[in-house]
Amino acid sequence: MLKGIDNRLNAEVLGCLRAMGHGDTIVVVDTNFPAESVARATVTGKLLRMENLTAAEAVNAILSVLPLDTFVDDFAGRMQVVGQPDEVPPVQAEVQAEVDRAEGRARPLPGIERFAFYDLARNAFAVIQTGERRFYGCFMLRKGVIPPEA
Repeated sequence: MLKGIDNRLNAEVLGCLRAMGHGDTIVVVDTNFPAESVARATVTGKLLRMENLTAAEAVNAILSVLPLDTFVDDFAGRMQVVGQPDEVPPVQAEVQAEVDRAEGRARPLPGIERFAFYDLARNAFAVIQTGERRFYGCFMLRKGVIPPEA
């Protein structure tokens, strides 16, 4: 365990988050997502796991160390519900609350069509699979920058 680092972040996830650069994306997905096969196409080429956590718990831990991109509209995103793209299920509302908390303001997560999300995931830096069992617990996070100290 490290001082000041959320203990829910395992060594593989921390190493991945550290290695990412500005604009790189990770996807945080539920247990139903085809994570293993999709992860093979990513930059890391392997699946990372935070399997004992809900999507919101995982995103909370990730955002404790990862700044979100402030330069783009697609700083993050959520997989849209098929046939109901504007619906925000509870799992997505929970993650939205974590994003808003981390950002210190409301910053609505754009919806991403299901198959577009799969394509985005294949081009991501990494896939992190959680223990989330609720449907549509799939999210994209785009790394921002940490400004120099004043």
